[in-house]
Amino acid sequence: MNKPTPRALEVIRTTALSPHMLRVTLGGEGMNSFPDDQESAYIKLIFPQENNPRPLMRTYTIRQQRLREIDVDFVIHEASGPASTWARSAAAGDKILVGGPGPKKLIDTNAEWFLLVGDMTALPAISVNIMQLPESARGYVVIEVLDKNDIQDLAVPENINVHWLLNPKPDPSGKTLGRYVENLSWLPGKVSAWAACEFSSMRYLRKYLKQTRQLNKDQLYVSSYWKIGNDEDQHKAEKRQDADQLEATT
Repeated sequence: MNKPTPRALEVIRTTALSPHMLRVTLGGEGMNSFPDDQESAYIKLIFPQENNPRPLMRTYTIRQQRLREIDVDFVIHEASGPASTWARSAAAGDKILVGGPGPKKLIDTNAEWFLLVGDMTALPAISVNIMQLPESARGYVVIEVLDKNDIQDLAVPENINVHWLLNPKPDPSGKTLGRYVENLSWLPGKVSAWAACEFSSMRYLRKYLKQTRQLNKDQLYVSSYWKIGNDEDQHKAEKRQDADQLEATT
């Protein structure tokens, strides 16, 4: 399948959601050919490089979509990369080349309870996934944030318990988020789990959910969105190597 031709989108406005999260609303004529119903799908932000024919690309999630507009939420911190640096200085009328959208990765709602886990990079996708849950849903949402002021008001079904894990410094071992999830009371019945976070946290969670909890591939979506100390290209290479190693052992 051919990839969609990148579109030039325009900054409509920016909105500070919390100390470490900034929303950029994109729109303009490029949205005329943008497909509907793409919340939680990923897009590629494309940044040309001087003296380099290969542009930088960074992957982000569509948080919300309205008529001729999409919202993209950026995690803002001191060691910002090209995408978050661009977002901080973005002003109405600025243009950005956007590839995609790619496929949506939504939780399987055919389960007796649900587990959603992630850090701030996954908060947009988790927010969309919560909207897919039936009102009768029960289970947990666990989100690791940098600061208590990064906690967002999420509308969840009555029997979904939301846990905000405060962690100002990323943990290269992956244990902070992973052990928090391990300490949750495991509920009876068939679970559907969705997790996205930093690479080491992802591996810790994947091992726990697949080996300890014996979840099969139909019950589990798990992905890493970034890796401490790596740019996106390095992270992609790590993901490919990790996938190859996983396939070789299964």
